[in-house]
Amino acid sequence: MRTQTDQQAPSDDLPASIDEAITSRRSIRAFQSKPVPRETIEHILEVASRAPSGTNMQPWLVYVVTGTAKQALTNAILDARENDPEAQVREHNYYPKEFFEPYLSRRRKVGWDLYGLLGIERGEKERMSRQQARNFSFFDAPVGLIFTIDRRLEIGSWLDYGMFIQNVMIAARAQGLHTCPQAAFCPYHRVIRQQLDIAETEAVVCGMSVGYQDPTAVENGLVATRVPVSEFARFVDNPA
Repeated sequence: MRTQTDQQAPSDDLPASIDEAITSRRSIRAFQSKPVPRETIEHILEVASRAPSGTNMQPWLVYVVTGTAKQALTNAILDARENDPEAQVREHNYYPKEFFEPYLSRRRKVGWDLYGLLGIERGEKERMSRQQARNFSFFDAPVGLIFTIDRRLEIGSWLDYGMFIQNVMIAARAQGLHTCPQAAFCPYHRVIRQQLDIAETEAVVCGMSVGYQDPTAVENGLVATRVPVSEFARFVDNPA
């Protein structure tokens, strides 16, 4: 079901099918300032909550930040990033400690594809840093989401959480919106915890930007490649 509001994106940006909603999802890194109604976000989260979870535990917790609360969170993280080297503390191991193939090459490619669109050359560390810092302004999106989970839960609940987050992004596409899931927030979980009054029992899973993409931004031209099915799937046929 699609909600209808005066502020909804033009109909030609709405996906026509589930396949299109999935394949048109991209990590958008520049958004319009156009507001997203609260009822639209509530609808997206309600749809996403149909994600499966082991014994229906539904381990997801979501903090929706907008307006001055979002700006205060941005300011606090950027201040910590600039002035407090001890503010960045690993919350959990999202990435391996050392990358290896084929994952190292895939990681490098998407990074340099993005920097290439932005005209950032190798060695331009200051420009790279400024681009990375844009994560913490939610790339100027009007809505930011912070996802948390009770840290006492095990890996199965984290796997369930991934299905919920995917549902959020696909449900957002059904509303003509785009998103960017962001692990960049995790190392600043202490700052986030203080700003949003998050309990110590909750671990920060990731953040997410939600809004209408800026079609004029060159970085939004990035479409990350995917390996063919033949490279990651094995079809096993048992003889009759």
